[in-house]
Amino acid sequence: MTVPSFVNLEHDTENRKAYVSVQDKEVKKQREMWGVGYRATIETTATTVTPEFPGQTFVALKVGYSHPIELPVPKGVKASTPQPTRILLEGVEKEVILSFAAKIRMWRKPEPYKGKGIFVNGETIKLKAKKIK
Repeated sequence: MTVPSFVNLEHDTENRKAYVSVQDKEVKKQREMWGVGYRATIETTATTVTPEFPGQTFVALKVGYSHPIELPVPKGVKASTPQPTRILLEGVEKEVILSFAAKIRMWRKPEPYKGKGIFVNGETIKLKAKKIK
């Protein structure tokens, strides 16, 4: 069996376990080979996530409504905010992460005339032209 050069295999004979790791966790291809670490970023210009307490189990979105939208974070998903207008979701199951990202996106879908809204994974939309008389 051939193993790519960036995959590290370690065998612990005492505990009878095998450990698999990669050299760079940020490279998508290496994360796929490792088997964990799917990510989905949610970007918008209007969304701000404010932590309410340490170890927060929900995401509070301020997207132009009179109240913040609070969404519970699914089990196995870690949400963080590297920037005020960006949410980084990390976890093991790709389907769970992308479905949670879709629930967040549902509150402000990308709008085709001004290009505003919540975008998932660097999504782009084609802007429509304004109607001219």
